[in-house]
Amino acid sequence: MELDELIKKSQQDDRLALEELIRRNEKTVYSTLYHLDPNRTDIPDIAQEVLFRMAKGIKKLKKPATFKFWLNQIITNFFYDELRRKTRRLNTISIDAPYLNMEAGETPMALNIADTEKHPEERTLGSELDKRIREAIENLPEQFRVVVVLRELQGLSYEEIAKLTKNSIGTVKSRLSRARSRLQEDIKPYLNQERGENE
Repeated sequence: MELDELIKKSQQDDRLALEELIRRNEKTVYSTLYHLDPNRTDIPDIAQEVLFRMAKGIKKLKKPATFKFWLNQIITNFFYDELRRKTRRLNTISIDAPYLNMEAGETPMALNIADTEKHPEERTLGSELDKRIREAIENLPEQFRVVVVLRELQGLSYEEIAKLTKNSIGTVKSRLSRARSRLQEDIKPYLNQERGENE
């Protein structure tokens, strides 16, 4: 069934269509949230809440063609709400520079918690290069990571990203350019190493 038809049926209280719509978007929601903040341990719970909000609000979606943007709006709004709640609750360090005040060799407590579960993207991104790129994205500052995830992984336009992040298109383009430069710098040593081994 095409997405447009699935949305329309979901809006007409077709339970099976709504379940299928949720099923088709579970991995996207989870993956987006994971890339926005890979150190969170409650991503499955947040993903469920996002899917619940999607199901609850589907009747308000006027144009099925804007579904992807609308869903990303739910994801980013909820993500920023959770981020604000988390920083109010913890009242510790800046979300823009979580590693700046750390001593040499010290690692954040969150990174010391072992996660035995494989994430969906870890099952699909098997190659070493994909792993390096994923790690490089995780290491980006939050404001850069968000635009990379929305542009490169979700395929949103500059205009859509600007709306979601409440920034100008110029700011979005600037952040994306700086994020890409950082990613290139991060993976360059690996690419040079690979090139050397293959020569």
